Amino acid sequence: MSVFTDETRERAREIIARYPADRSRSALLPLLHLVQSEEGYVSPAGVAFCAEVLGLNKAQVGAVATFYTMYKRRPTGDYLVSVCTNTMCNVLGGQEVYDTLAEHLGVGHDETTADGKITLEHAECLAACDYGPVMTVNYDFFDGVDPQTARGVVDELRAGGRPMPTRGARLCTLKEMAVQLAGFADEREGAVADGGPGEPTLRGLRLAQEHGISVPGFDPNTPIRSKAEADKAAAEAKARSEAAKPAPAKAAPAPSGNGTRPATGTGEPAPAAEAAGSTTRDVKAPDAKSPEVRTAETRQPDAATAVPDAPGTKVPVDGAPPAPRDAQEAEAAGAAANAPAGDGKPAGDEAGAQQRNLKEAEAGAGGAGSAVASETGVQK
Repeated sequence: MSVFTDETRERAREIIARYPADRSRSALLPLLHLVQSEEGYVSPAGVAFCAEVLGLNKAQVGAVATFYTMYKRRPTGDYLVSVCTNTMCNVLGGQEVYDTLAEHLGVGHDETTADGKITLEHAECLAACDYGPVMTVNYDFFDGVDPQTARGVVDELRAGGRPMPTRGARLCTLKEMAVQLAGFADEREGAVADGGPGEPTLRGLRLAQEHGISVPGFDPNTPIRSKAEADKAAAEAKARSEAAKPAPAKAAPAPSGNGTRPATGTGEPAPAAEAAGSTTRDVKAPDAKSPEVRTAETRQPDAATAVPDAPGTKVPVDGAPPAPRDAQEAEAAGAAANAPAGDGKPAGDEAGAQQRNLKEAEAGAGGAGSAVASETGVQK
């Protein structure tokens, strides 16, 4: 098992401190990037480390690590080359780019070259359709690539160079990128000095400037307030709003049984419907359809479908629910009629087990024992 460095452990404590004490589990995603920055992938030792510092079990950590493709479960090269082969890039030649690199490097999807420099993968989408076909190197973009330019990029990487991406900062290794994804700054000299936005991205901004379109009251120099300052400002705004509200008008008091108005302790007549907070009588909604009927009519309306709220329209409603015993008999009959396929079981459990479970559930109904009876029936 790998032993993580003291620096990694210190950074792990710093990541966990970003979150409330009762929400430390939220630190799992950056922690997975952190362990990947040390080993180049999320190893079993990395899973155990995250579980240890967060008080989780390894299955919980592994479930997250296997869900997201940015967490690699096997040793990965210094440079992760991802080629988009989804619809737009594919039409523009993305698959040809990928096939060329696979043949040139002698590896397939999610495989690493023998020198450990490059891991190749095809990506479903890199969210840059207006720059297609695109590929990324450690998540930095190379736009409008073709087979020749893609080969040139990987050859330069294998020779020890770091070609400049079309957009973004200068390249770094996958481990260095993982440190940034964990929430730490890139400490390399001039790491973010290069790069720039792409022309399609700037097109919308230029159109807005040409036509004088802007967000009302937008000031790019407005400082970002801290949470405490924002909460204080919100509380003050709420207090001003409450103070500006007009005093509620008193409603006419309801007459008492002898025709006189009931009085309050202060000699003033009591407002009507004070307990309800409203002087308006309750009115039943005109559309009293059940959710099931509403859904069915929405999906398949026909000439017989009632028009909501139409005067004199008879709105269809659900009939009386079937008796519990009828439902149980229908369920048991359906399971019994479901013949096994080959040597497999029917879709439902055999009828005897169902009846036993139902009886045990009924015996425990009406109290806490019902949940226990259901659980016991399932275990049997």
